[in-house]
Amino acid sequence: MTETGTPKATRTQKPRWRQIRRIIVWTLVVFEIIGVYSAVDAIMSTRTAPGAIAWSISLVTAPIVAVPAYWVFGRNKFEGYVEAREEHQEEFDALVAEARAKMTGSVFRFETHHPAWDALEGLTGMRLTRGNRVELLIDGEATFDSIIEGISRAEDYVLVEFYIVHDDGLGRRLADAMIERARAGVEVAFLYDEIGSADMTDDYRADLRAAGVEVSDFNTTQGRRNRFQLNFRNHRKIVVVDGTTAWIGGHNVGDEYIGLDPVLTPWRDTHVRLDGPVAIQAQAVFASDWYWAQREFLDLDWEPEAAPDSDVIATIVATGPADPLETASMFFVHALHSAKERIWITAPYFVPDDAVVKALMLATLRGVEVRILVPGLTDSVPVQMASYHYMEQLADSNVEFYAYAPGFMHQKVMLVDDTVASVGTHNFDNRSFRLNFEVGAVVYDEAFNRRIEAMLEDDLRGSTRIDPSTFKDKPWRWRFTVRLFRLMAPVM
Repeated sequence: MTETGTPKATRTQKPRWRQIRRIIVWTLVVFEIIGVYSAVDAIMSTRTAPGAIAWSISLVTAPIVAVPAYWVFGRNKFEGYVEAREEHQEEFDALVAEARAKMTGSVFRFETHHPAWDALEGLTGMRLTRGNRVELLIDGEATFDSIIEGISRAEDYVLVEFYIVHDDGLGRRLADAMIERARAGVEVAFLYDEIGSADMTDDYRADLRAAGVEVSDFNTTQGRRNRFQLNFRNHRKIVVVDGTTAWIGGHNVGDEYIGLDPVLTPWRDTHVRLDGPVAIQAQAVFASDWYWAQREFLDLDWEPEAAPDSDVIATIVATGPADPLETASMFFVHALHSAKERIWITAPYFVPDDAVVKALMLATLRGVEVRILVPGLTDSVPVQMASYHYMEQLADSNVEFYAYAPGFMHQKVMLVDDTVASVGTHNFDNRSFRLNFEVGAVVYDEAFNRRIEAMLEDDLRGSTRIDPSTFKDKPWRWRFTVRLFRLMAPVM
């Protein structure tokens, strides 16, 4: 006790508590100021009105939670990628001019005006090419046998880009193929996404580098403005050999993709092998990504070489958050509006935006047959639950939904009428439409599309029909969960 009778502990605790309270108050004030600034940024930059409303309200009312979330997940425009190109725009323009000049003889043109394809070219910047050969690769064994055999024949260079690469049996098989070519004097460049491949080991990278492989992550966060930005992912899967052959599709590199996952088996996926001038277009996509990651231009061959005894018409659709337009969403909306007879879609993550939902409704009103195949077994319960909301939205239309029963369905394939098909990395969700770097091959060839049709018919035979009209009879807890996860759709 002191002379006044007040315990020392009480007298010292009061100033300490006042100090803590001041820190808390000032922290809240600072977060509120940052929240208001961030809300203004969201209003000015968020592409959709619902997104701008949701972010601005949460940033002002709950800034401690919302501010970090916004600066990591909130942006939907990847300015740094564009700025990197602008730094060396003259070199890019010269490279594009050279490639376009060499591609002139390989460009396919319709005899009459074809506005649908003109729109696609204007949207993607890629032209239809002829003189191609396209091989459909069903599931992992066929895909990676083809890729690794193709790498083994490389004479000049190999370009490899994947979202996920595991250091497991398949990952080591791919590494061995790259190492063998690098030691043979072939230039090998390997690009991966640092978040998708977060569990890649240091030994994996070290072994590649020791053999002479150029290794790089996509390096999304480079640059002052992107320091905390984890939202933009490179979801592309591209392999190019000598500028003459390319592989594009849904597979990443891991044992699960060849059916060795203990739960998600069998793994259903699709890839394509592309021989001919269209491989140059795939190469251009890789070269652009490599420049962002490493700030260097690769020494590549831009002379197109037609595939022997084949004249398939094809092009590459590359989309990403640096595009001036919402290229991915507009591509699919355009394809859906162009359909006259049928639209068959495989969608492992079916969380579409309003424009796609309306395009599907309009297609059925025109009498177009619309079938959408989704997974029965899922690797993401939140996405699966959110997808039920969109199925219910389409319940009054004649859209047919099927759940793939044998295993996990991961393929990203679309068939429009009997003439146009796409195989690539795009999912039907906001992340693919606006946040990820994606790539797909679009093929305009009836013979190839008959093979796509046969493949999808086989998938549908192994599927069960979903009736969204029955969802209203589900328990209240199930319906609430669907609505709850639907709110998360913009970041799924």
